[in-house]
Amino acid sequence: MRLRILTSTSVLALILGAGNAYAGMEEAKAFLDAEIGDMSTLDRAAQEAEMQWFIDAAKPFAGMDIKVVSETITTHEYESKTLAKAFSEITGIKVTHDLIGEGDVVEKLQTQMQSGENVYDAYINDSDLIGTHWRYQQARNLTDWMANEGKDVTNPNLDIDDFIGKSFTTAPDGKLYQLPDQQFANLYWFRYDWFNDEKNKADFKAKYGYDLGVPVNWSAYEDIAEFFTGKEIDGKKVYGHMDYGKKDPSLGWRFTDAWLSMAGNGDKGIPNGKPVDEWGIKVDANSRPVGSCVARGGDTNGPAAVYSIEKYLDWMKKHAPAAAQGMTFSESGPVPAQGEVAQQIFWYTAFTADMVKDGLPVVNADGTPKWRMAPSPHGVYWKDGMKLGYQDAGSWTLLKSTPDDRAKAAWLYAQFVTSKTVDVKKSHVGLTFIRESTLQHKSFTERAPKLGGLIEFYRSPARVQWTPTGTNVPDYPKLAQLWWQAIGDASSGAKTAQEAMDSLCAEQEKVLGRLERAGIQGDIGPKLAEEKDLAYWNADAVKNGNLAPQLKIENEKEKPVTVNYDELVKSWSK
Repeated sequence: MRLRILTSTSVLALILGAGNAYAGMEEAKAFLDAEIGDMSTLDRAAQEAEMQWFIDAAKPFAGMDIKVVSETITTHEYESKTLAKAFSEITGIKVTHDLIGEGDVVEKLQTQMQSGENVYDAYINDSDLIGTHWRYQQARNLTDWMANEGKDVTNPNLDIDDFIGKSFTTAPDGKLYQLPDQQFANLYWFRYDWFNDEKNKADFKAKYGYDLGVPVNWSAYEDIAEFFTGKEIDGKKVYGHMDYGKKDPSLGWRFTDAWLSMAGNGDKGIPNGKPVDEWGIKVDANSRPVGSCVARGGDTNGPAAVYSIEKYLDWMKKHAPAAAQGMTFSESGPVPAQGEVAQQIFWYTAFTADMVKDGLPVVNADGTPKWRMAPSPHGVYWKDGMKLGYQDAGSWTLLKSTPDDRAKAAWLYAQFVTSKTVDVKKSHVGLTFIRESTLQHKSFTERAPKLGGLIEFYRSPARVQWTPTGTNVPDYPKLAQLWWQAIGDASSGAKTAQEAMDSLCAEQEKVLGRLERAGIQGDIGPKLAEEKDLAYWNADAVKNGNLAPQLKIENEKEKPVTVNYDELVKSWSK
């Protein structure tokens, strides 16, 4: 029996070896013919040259089995089912690309960081963890990796400067710690057809004294929500707002994904406010977190943050379907496509592909959408120079606990799925753009009319104001889980907005305090400041040319402002 097993194993090895021998340019050409064609920023000769580089660089790793992981979204499904197979056939490196929930990805990552055991050879995890990776120093610094140990497996045509999210994955030390793989923004969504209806326009102008259009500020959004709520359009009662409120982990994303900064929380700065970011966490000159509560100069429980929670609760109660209060993120996502919602202030462009399907109530017979997306309106505390929204940037991360040879093989796969050869096609599938060259490709100019403003937004100068969580957050997994619990209490009515944010900032400071006492993040870890009152910290901020924490504005209903959508889009191209 043992002899038979050995013999079978030897035969299997020969078969696998033979298979690897055939990996190469013929497989690459077949892939380019069947899958890519002219859906690339590279011409065919350049595509083949890039594939040849991958073939040559992969030779030392042929026959190796590697495992990578990402959350389950359309872009990653395409990578897992199509690109991983092609990469394996072309290079001889067998890739298993697992798809799991976003929270599960973070859990696996934490397990590997804490145990040192190699769970996965590479992770696509959100760039929201950039502060975590920089401070714990358990992720490979890609800038140095590409120049040294990983130089032999770094594509000379990678073109880091072509990645529109590279600032999101760069730490305060100027080094790149993650490579963007997919990105999507959180924008304003509205029914373009209803906004352009002559009767709606006249009725709105008569009631509010200004033109119905894309709201520039929250005051206008509130008026528009009131105007549409309860109206009957096409035989249906409609709503002026959509959101979700169930006490669930996804409620945390609703707020960490820049809701506070849209209100005007934090300081000026792109990609994130400094010294106070949109989570309300303040850092010192050495990027050490010094507090989250107003009492330590933070802004998590400041007037702007409390205002943002109050508006969220007020609009949900008055202007959204009653069922929204009990919905999670995934349950609320499809609702606007059902044709009963006039606008949504907080809408992820990851839903675009599902909102342009033929036959939907929000799609015209010719395939063009009845809706559009536009820049988000801002709250009364917001000032020019601040970020205005959130952008998710799922990014490749190589942990130091992964053996070098496995990390190199995984790095080759990461570069393959983000390469100029495949990126245009991948972006057409998932609509999650990472490269400037892809955004400018003629195929997206042709497709733009059917994507509701997605291409126009990503090509616009406004795009830079939409950014992920930044480096002020020293331990994203530990801190992010606090948000849904605290805000869930406000959403359920168990606490006022002020009580919820007081609780949240206190819980965040407990984590910061534990990190400080442990000393695990060294001289870039937290160092809590002394407690003072709001007036003291506001005066200190003003003295140093900063904003946060701002004092309460007595009249939080500012003059409403709207803009014509078509004029806005034209202004971007000038």
